Amino acid sequence: MAFDLPTRLDTRPLAVIGAGTLGRRIALMLSLQGAEVRVHARTAATREAAVGWAKEQQPQLLDKVAGSRAGGIVAVDDLAAAVDDAWLVVESVPEDLVLKQAVFRQLDALAPADAILATNSSSLSSSALVTSVANPARLLNIHFLMPPAVVPVELMSCGQTDAAVIELLVQRLPAYGLSPYVVQAESMGFIFNRIWAAIKRETLLVLAEGVTTPQALDALYREATGQRMGPCQLMDSVGLDVVLAIEEHYASARPALPEAPRKLLRAMVADGRLGHKSGRGFYDYSGPNGANRP
Repeated sequence: MAFDLPTRLDTRPLAVIGAGTLGRRIALMLSLQGAEVRVHARTAATREAAVGWAKEQQPQLLDKVAGSRAGGIVAVDDLAAAVDDAWLVVESVPEDLVLKQAVFRQLDALAPADAILATNSSSLSSSALVTSVANPARLLNIHFLMPPAVVPVELMSCGQTDAAVIELLVQRLPAYGLSPYVVQAESMGFIFNRIWAAIKRETLLVLAEGVTTPQALDALYREATGQRMGPCQLMDSVGLDVVLAIEEHYASARPALPEAPRKLLRAMVADGRLGHKSGRGFYDYSGPNGANRP
């Protein structure tokens, strides 16, 4: 199906639907070229917290990203208003296919006909959303990792994405301080997450078997690899409920995956140990300044 690429990219707004751990970071990165970024989420508290965090972080990135210009970051409670005249709409709601399909039906009806519609799903391919949009030529995965500290972005076609859409994003995203990588064939987990999934799953299996503690595992990993954070710290920053949802999705497609990692995550989530956002995960963040404590 034909698709006319969006124009006036310097002045038209961008929209982020979902304001959790990644949604707020996406909004921050997309605010670096002067245009307004609208953040929509179901609750006012979530929207306002996301906008407050992004505005607080923005000055630091403006100093780091060459040619950047501060754009407004605003909370919008009405979905139609959030996507009005937007040239790019990025969905970042929880990893629930039924929910995402419903969201994309709304976005398809409300967003401009030339708006690019993208999902930031960590494990769901945009091909699963094709039936939710009238013109799949404008639909794709834009998978952000953990900006602003990590700037790669993976672009993956829904199978019907206009090649010009991907090329436009490859050319445009570096202006926001991002590094685009094109996934050449449909891949559950894209490129990086497939590698990370293996590390994450083996980490959880080692812990489930009582081989070591999260603190010792992370310390060994950091020293051996030179990385700033270990796998347990990274999972805490993503949110263990999110990690569990992703693992459950992988397991539904790959039944041979071991159950023990998911059993450990289920127990932690049931205990309210979600990571940074709940104050406890593999680490305790409830002390002064939210510092890690064994």
